[in-house]
Amino acid sequence: MSERFVVVRVGQDDDGVKNDPVPDSGGAEGDSIDPQDSVPILEYSREPNRYGDGMPKESSPFINNTDHDKGNLYDGKNMALFEEEMDSNPMVSSLLNKLANYTNLTQGVKEHEEADDEEGPARSKKPVKSPALGTLIGVYLPCLQNILGVILFLRLTWIVGTAGIMESLAIVVMTCSCTMLTAISMSAIATNGVVPAGGSYYMISRSLGPEFGGAVGLCFYLGTTFAGSMYILGTIEILLTYIVPSAAIFKAEKKENEPEALLNNMRVYGTCCLTLMSLVVFVGVKYVNKLALVFLACVILSILAIYAGVIKTAFEPPDFPICLLGNRTLQNHNFDQCLKTMEVDNVTVTTKLWSLFCDSPDLNATCNEYFTLNNVTVIQGIPGLTSGVIRDNIWGDYGPKGMLVENKHQVSEPAADTSQDIYMPYVANDITTFFTLLVGIYFPSVTGIMAGSNRSGDLRDAQKSIPIGTIMAIATTTFIYISSVILFGACIEGVVLRDKFGDSVKGNLVIGILAWPSPWVIVIGSFFSCCGAGLQSLTGAPRLLQAIARDGIVPFLQVFGHGKANGEPTWALLLTGGICEIGILIASLDAVAPILSMFFLMCYLFVNLACALQTLLCTPNWRPRFKFYHWALSFLGASLCVSLMFISSWYYALVAMLIAGCIYKYIEYRGAEKEWGDGIRGLSLNAARYALIRLEEAPPHTKNWRPQMLVLLNLESDHTVKHPRLLSFCTQLKAGKGLTIVGSVLQGTYMTKEDEVKKAEQNVKSSMATERTKGFCHVVASSNLRDGFSHLIQTAGLGGMKHNTVLMAWPGTWKQSNDPVSWKNFIETVRETTAANQALLVAKNVDSFPTNTDRLGEGTIDVWWIVHDGGLLMLLPFLLRQHKVWRKCKMRIFTVANMDDNSIQMKKDLQMFLYHLRLDAEVEVVEMHDSDISAFTYEKTLVMEQRSQMLKQMQLSRTEREREAQLIHDRNTASHAALNDKPDTGPDRVHMTWTKDKFLSERNRNRSEVNMGVRDLFNMKPEWESLNQSNVRRMHTAVKLNEVVVNRSQGAHLVLLNMPGPPKNRGGDENCILFKDKCQFYSTFTIYVSRIVHCLVGHVYPKLTSNASSSI
Repeated sequence: MSERFVVVRVGQDDDGVKNDPVPDSGGAEGDSIDPQDSVPILEYSREPNRYGDGMPKESSPFINNTDHDKGNLYDGKNMALFEEEMDSNPMVSSLLNKLANYTNLTQGVKEHEEADDEEGPARSKKPVKSPALGTLIGVYLPCLQNILGVILFLRLTWIVGTAGIMESLAIVVMTCSCTMLTAISMSAIATNGVVPAGGSYYMISRSLGPEFGGAVGLCFYLGTTFAGSMYILGTIEILLTYIVPSAAIFKAEKKENEPEALLNNMRVYGTCCLTLMSLVVFVGVKYVNKLALVFLACVILSILAIYAGVIKTAFEPPDFPICLLGNRTLQNHNFDQCLKTMEVDNVTVTTKLWSLFCDSPDLNATCNEYFTLNNVTVIQGIPGLTSGVIRDNIWGDYGPKGMLVENKHQVSEPAADTSQDIYMPYVANDITTFFTLLVGIYFPSVTGIMAGSNRSGDLRDAQKSIPIGTIMAIATTTFIYISSVILFGACIEGVVLRDKFGDSVKGNLVIGILAWPSPWVIVIGSFFSCCGAGLQSLTGAPRLLQAIARDGIVPFLQVFGHGKANGEPTWALLLTGGICEIGILIASLDAVAPILSMFFLMCYLFVNLACALQTLLCTPNWRPRFKFYHWALSFLGASLCVSLMFISSWYYALVAMLIAGCIYKYIEYRGAEKEWGDGIRGLSLNAARYALIRLEEAPPHTKNWRPQMLVLLNLESDHTVKHPRLLSFCTQLKAGKGLTIVGSVLQGTYMTKEDEVKKAEQNVKSSMATERTKGFCHVVASSNLRDGFSHLIQTAGLGGMKHNTVLMAWPGTWKQSNDPVSWKNFIETVRETTAANQALLVAKNVDSFPTNTDRLGEGTIDVWWIVHDGGLLMLLPFLLRQHKVWRKCKMRIFTVANMDDNSIQMKKDLQMFLYHLRLDAEVEVVEMHDSDISAFTYEKTLVMEQRSQMLKQMQLSRTEREREAQLIHDRNTASHAALNDKPDTGPDRVHMTWTKDKFLSERNRNRSEVNMGVRDLFNMKPEWESLNQSNVRRMHTAVKLNEVVVNRSQGAHLVLLNMPGPPKNRGGDENCILFKDKCQFYSTFTIYVSRIVHCLVGHVYPKLTSNASSSI
């Protein structure tokens, strides 16, 4: 008896606790006990399960009640502690009540039939009936009906005769083992929770993810569709070959034309049959359901007739004579007696057989040579179970197309001329036979094991019925196939077994002549069985396609998710009919069978992989009720599926895998939005964890070094990306390789900025998708921007997957800002990156960088290699040129030499250096005076130290020091702005007004003004006059270098330059201010370049030197 717990009220009286149980009213309004004086406890009970609080509706988001109901439910004090939680989490009572009343009816055939029967508003009010199918009716018999079919009746005897008993048993054992192992895996998946309608597609998609689910689901759909073609072809073959041969439209006048005529008849009648069946399915599947029992009865009666006939042959074999000429089997269509001549009224006359081989019925006629040399012999086609014919059928007899079916034990005189044999009435092979071909033809006879899982929504207990019913059906059919192989080989003569169409037994179905009481039992039974199987395929395939389309994982299939008002998949039925017609036009059952074998084998392959994967990953949700499974069995089943695919037809296997691969990549490319907690995602997590642990074991080798990017983005006030071109540049630089982390910071706390952070993340991800940046997004909330970027630099990444390069945009408006925080954030970011020993890339004027859709023409990427940085500046152009935007650009490297250096030798050395680095680049050496170079390098220390000393001597407060330093910058900016003839036009175009010609024409005229500005700048303290010459040399160096860069790189698409490092002394605020002045000077140095090129500034730090050099 089921054990339950019920809620019992316990009140407090004078005697203590009162334990009398109260009827299960659940706290109804009519309860006599005051809820304030009672405490609900759990009491053990064996009464039937009843949950709830007596109210008609529970207030919980789980049941989606209205807000009006919420205020009336939790008025009691017993659950007051959890009032706030109940707004988001349901009460246990309502949850259990919901689960107990859960039903899972499929939106499939049953509902469509009910929708057809009922019209009007009453249909929506009809209560849903609980599924009531048990194991026998719901799983076992449908599987039995789907497994036993056309191959058993039309091809199994031919397979036994061609392959022999031993190899036929090997085929049966291999294929049945494959389906049994698949059924074990399927049972484990089906019992791991509730399996809704959809069967194998649902199991695969929810276990392996939408990509694999869509690919394998479509393969399963194609397999089911081609199965419909095979059943229709089988139906027409039985009709035209064994029932009404005279109904053939195309008739062959010559024997050699018979195969072509048969194919044309199959195409015409097959198309008509397909149209008729499609109309039946379209009108209403209820007619198919009503006939299902009839079709099943035909299959069972046919099999019983076969076994009855086998038993009868043991004591009374049937009389089916076979006529042999020599050892060759003759087609017994056009003659009655197996004689050359016979005596009629003491006169020797020729027979009809004579006329088939001779040019006239006269005794002196010219006859075929082989006919003249050999005699005719009559043997029994079914010698019986005790005849010992099994010894002759142990081994196979393969041969090419056109090979004659011969009895090896008969005496035969070979003829010299065999060219006319194809025109004689011999039984011959219609196709080339070999073992692997027979495997592909036979495998469809063991498919159909998914019939039970496809009806899971109609089962009373799917988790119990599916494993038992499916495995029992496979065991039953395996016994039938194995016993049939042995009994066919033990009862039927080998030449009759190899006679595919029964030409030697007057056109009878070979398996039919064995049946009792009449061959027509098998003929009629197999005909209706094939009809029923074809109708079921045309019924099931459109619904499978409709389920895939409604899942939305394959966008171009969404139109097939629509149908009639009752849900009937009309458009899917049209597509199914079109694909099925392709199989009909092939017109050969032997050619269609291997095609659907590939698709079913691929489906079974992924069912086994899904089970093995879930078992090995040990996911917490993997708790199947079916316990008789193991990952090794699943892998064995998957290996067997792959083996059978390539054994059957290696080219069909490759085509099927190519189709599945294309569908997989399409779903992956379009972005499957479904998240089903699949095993592939779990496998990815385990693989990622393993890889991260391995990366942590040792530092990366220099050969594997590449820029792993952390992109720091600035956001607008509406949380959109301010510089999306920065993401474009990152995409072009990375080309989808390595690590990319895109980060940004919102000022505030996460509790107050939670919604804004999520919105910002969505905007960043949208920009990443637009710019095709593959990576990770991380938006954090911090009390200030400086700390936020610092946290990103320190903590972004995981384990060995951490960034080594920071990419950010040049702060275009930091000079104009009166708030020192704006430029101090940039300076501190540079410091943080330096302290982390990471590379820093600062893109200036980034909004003018090319997009991913641009294609730059012939041009150059110029590298100004002024300070040795380990080789990163030379690595960046190489990486950029891998992208199609920069592919046509050439690389140029400029280096600076003193007048005392040998420029020619430097150029040769640099060319040799690039040759060893396998880089194709032009090399140019720029000669500059030694004093200029000294001034450029000395400014890193001399000017910073002098200004730091000046600020300390001023003995000002921190705010005053910042204000005085800002005044210095304003004057410095004003002196440099005097060189320009018109003001800036905007923040991003602040340095876009200078040209080379203007610079050359006005340099001499404005030199005095510049010197005057410099003198004014250093008139703050008399003791600074000694530094004027140094400052002048520094400005002269800037102008001189800028002139050289403009002259050499004016037409370049991109210029890469070194960025000065931050001050080493971090003690005072004046160092930050002076570094700002230093970057201000650097900005002045690059103003003439940024107007005409896309500028990238690079700075690499000591620990990356060897890595960057080795990586290129």
